[in-house]
Amino acid sequence: MRFCSFLNLGLVLFAHMVPTVLGLPSVDEQQVLGLKEGNSMSYEYVSHPALPEHSLRFKKPTLCDDSVKQYSGYLDMAEDKHLFFWSPSHSAHVFESRSSPSSDPLVLWLNGGPGCSSMTGLLFEFGPCNINRTEGANGTVFTNYNPHAWNNHANVIFMDQPVETGYSFSSSKSSHVKTTPEAALDVYAFLQLFVRRFEEYSTQPFHIAGESYAGHFVPHIASVVHHKNNQIVHAPSAGLRRLDLESIMLGNALTDPLIQMPSVVEYACDGPFAVLSPDSPQCRDLRIRGPICERMIKACHALNTRAVCAPATFYCWSLYNPLTAANRNLHDVRLFCDSNPDCYKEDHWIEEYMNRPQVREALGVDPHAPEFVGCNINTTLKFMPQGDGVRDTKSLVTELVDEGIRLLVYVGNTDTVCNYMGNSRWVAEFPSVHKEAFKEAGYLPWTVSNRQAGVVSSAGEGAGNVTYITVFEAGHMVPHDQPEAALDMLERWLHNVPLSN
Repeated sequence: MRFCSFLNLGLVLFAHMVPTVLGLPSVDEQQVLGLKEGNSMSYEYVSHPALPEHSLRFKKPTLCDDSVKQYSGYLDMAEDKHLFFWSPSHSAHVFESRSSPSSDPLVLWLNGGPGCSSMTGLLFEFGPCNINRTEGANGTVFTNYNPHAWNNHANVIFMDQPVETGYSFSSSKSSHVKTTPEAALDVYAFLQLFVRRFEEYSTQPFHIAGESYAGHFVPHIASVVHHKNNQIVHAPSAGLRRLDLESIMLGNALTDPLIQMPSVVEYACDGPFAVLSPDSPQCRDLRIRGPICERMIKACHALNTRAVCAPATFYCWSLYNPLTAANRNLHDVRLFCDSNPDCYKEDHWIEEYMNRPQVREALGVDPHAPEFVGCNINTTLKFMPQGDGVRDTKSLVTELVDEGIRLLVYVGNTDTVCNYMGNSRWVAEFPSVHKEAFKEAGYLPWTVSNRQAGVVSSAGEGAGNVTYITVFEAGHMVPHDQPEAALDMLERWLHNVPLSN
């Protein structure tokens, strides 16, 4: 599942992005990688007196488009944790805005897993370039220009986290990250080092966005940023910067497992995209197992111990088994696949591209870094025994929203893993100062290019303080399935313009 992984913050900072093909104007010209000869492994280093065990090292590759600035390297923590970035760190990639980089907001993006690289977001969903492949048995993987990239309107950081995601690695098993709160602290250290080096981003509006298991990661990271901001305001500490956190954006995300996990039963058996017959043995079994899952999660929230939360995690994840057995794509029920959940050929293309020796050299990948894997199942298996996936995250969202940080939740209607039924319910029911106004708002059409792209409900001025969108004809990866609509949503949200028409 694309629920996220190790703190590999790949980062690529693109300055003065030009509207030309990124990577490969012509396959015959052998510019698939956009590389130049003679890349060295020398780095520029960044440190901070308030973060003595952390440092940032990066170099300037020429991937995708050598006419723009790029940075890649590692966030080093102590001596045994090394988080890759392709310009912003922890294996993050930063792309400067194509519009107005000096004034456009900064967006941090995370994919899910836990253990899945945000290169999926970058190369498959809404980055400056899309992964592609020439036809034929010996087709060549290349990248091409994406007109619907989110850095049309924002400076975007793509982050691979936690440790052991992508090119990130650790030399000690004791340094492995196993819970979301641990991962959040590492991301905060990266952010401080990043704005120390690139001060131009330190005062711009900051938004944290993510998909799938990032529904856990994003609230935790935002909570750390918010609390650290308050500490800095009341007691400035060694030059740490206050980050102008404006919103969190959750796409097809797992945020409230108590509501969302059992909702898979209704979605699979009785919803408009039901995969199973309502009277089938599978649905009869799921209707028994769903309430058991709910009770186990309630016990986890009440006791908050690994002994209770881990069994709930494994039991509730088993609700997806009948769908997997039916060879349905859990991320888009319109599609079939033979090897769930690996249903997208682009996943293999991304791995092939990122494992090319020229790409590793250009990015300054550490020789000790492992082979790039899109989703590292070993990281997922470190999180699950901790019961991390079913612990309460919604309370963090309540605190953030009540203190003025805006919330956007958007969900493709053909996704099973984090379906729109469960997401719409938790947003309507979570306690906040905007709860009653949100319930009274109802749903309005959201139109893009004279076509209804979905429905939206919001409370608050402009785009809203709490906003929920169901995106039509989209699965788990909304920007891939509906790129024009996703870009419209982002632009309106960042500029606080109503999404309803």
